[in-house]
This record gives sequence, structure tokens and C-alpha cells, in this order.
Amino acid sequence: MERRRQLTDRERALYEWQLDIPGFGEAAQLKLRNATALVSRIGGLGGPIALGLAAAGIGRLILAHGGDLQPSDLNRQILMRHDGLDRPRVESAKRTLNSFNPHVEVEVVAAHISEENVKGLVEKSDIVFDAAPRFSERFWMNEQCVLQRKPLIDAAMFSMEGQVIPIVPGQTPCLTCIYPDEPPHWDRRFPVLGAVSALIGNLAVVEGIKVLTGFGQANLSKIIYVDANSMEMRKIAVQRRGDCPVCGTLELQDQ
Repeated sequence: MERRRQLTDRERALYEWQLDIPGFGEAAQLKLRNATALVSRIGGLGGPIALGLAAAGIGRLILAHGGDLQPSDLNRQILMRHDGLDRPRVESAKRTLNSFNPHVEVEVVAAHISEENVKGLVEKSDIVFDAAPRFSERFWMNEQCVLQRKPLIDAAMFSMEGQVIPIVPGQTPCLTCIYPDEPPHWDRRFPVLGAVSALIGNLAVVEGIKVLTGFGQANLSKIIYVDANSMEMRKIAVQRRGDCPVCGTLELQDQ
């Protein structure tokens, strides 16, 4: 069994402002310190998620993203730098995060989530943040999180809209309950304003921290929807489906 890591004096100094949040304190900080988060894709959504988790003091990050950095990525992928063009995105991301917070261990996987690697990556994680543009990847992560009883924070955006869905197997609907099939006309290329991606990514971080630590009130069984055009936010209630092929057989836990 891995030994539980304690906060150092340097870490207490680093996180002292968030330690002052009523109800948070050192107990929640220790839970973050000893947790591992998997972030699938580290682009416009996943990059702010990884950075927000590092800022909050997550102990370990696993970043999964294939492909090289292109000029068109740089309007929104805040972990990337111009000197990383035409090189693997995960290399730029690791350098940025190591410089930003050297107390966070960063493991990189230079590949997208696939049927072959998803089981092992979820096994190594305490929570999964899904920021993949393809629904196939989202469904693979959802299925493994349900099977392994790991929380999943699903984040998505398009143009000036975005949403976050905190999923806790056995307590909430899973992603397949909400989206039984891949939405029609879904395309990985879509309009993006970097600030909107960062907004949605940081909402996902807040929900993930609440789920991991038990601090605050996580929005379970709800879709948090944001329209950045009007700056309207609303919460949409969703329900588990008893006939869901992924989570329908799970015994319902007390929320």
C-alpha cells in the first residue's frame, strides 16, 4: 500500500490562501495531495483543467494527448508555447506544469484515449477529467469509470457555450444515460474562443475538487450549462436510466 504523503511546510505556504477557505483546510488539501487525476486531451479544455488542478495542489497528473502542436492550437491551449510547434503537445504541457508547480508529479502519454489503453489509465487514477473532442473516447472513459467506480468530470464546449457534468458511478447518471448515442453531426473541428474553453475547464476543476475532497456541494445529477454570449448559467437535472447498458446494473448508493 502506498504511504500517504503529508504536506510539507513549503506546500502549506504555497496553498495557504486556499487553506483559509471555510470548510476546506488541511484535510481537503491532503486529499488533493494524495490524489491522481487523469486528463484526457490537454487542449483548450484539458489544458486549463490540468493547470487548475496543479495550482490547487493535486498530487499527480496523467495527461493523455497524441499529436504535435500546430499554430492553430495556440489561441486556446494554454499549456503550449511557440517553441513547441511541430513537437508532441505533451512535451510542452509537462514543461509548463513542471515550471508552474514542481510539487506535482506529471506523467504524459503521447496518445489519445483508446480501447487498448483506457482501462490501465483509469486504474492508475482517482478521478478522470474528460475533455476529448470525440465521443468514442468519452464513452470509453465513461464505461471504465463505471466499471472501476471512479468519478468522471465530463466537460465540453462549442463556440460560446459549454457544459460540465460531474459523474459518480452508483450515485448519478453516467454519460451513456444522458447520451445513449453519439450526437449527430458531431465534428472534432468547431469554433473556439480560448477564454470560453478556460471558463468551462475551470468549472470542471471546481466540481472535481468538490467530488475528490467532499468539500462544498458538488452538482451531482446535473448538467452545468453556460452560455457565454449572455453570461447565463443554469443547472439541468438528469436521471439515471434503469436500462442503461453501462450503469443500469449498478446498485444505487446513497447520495
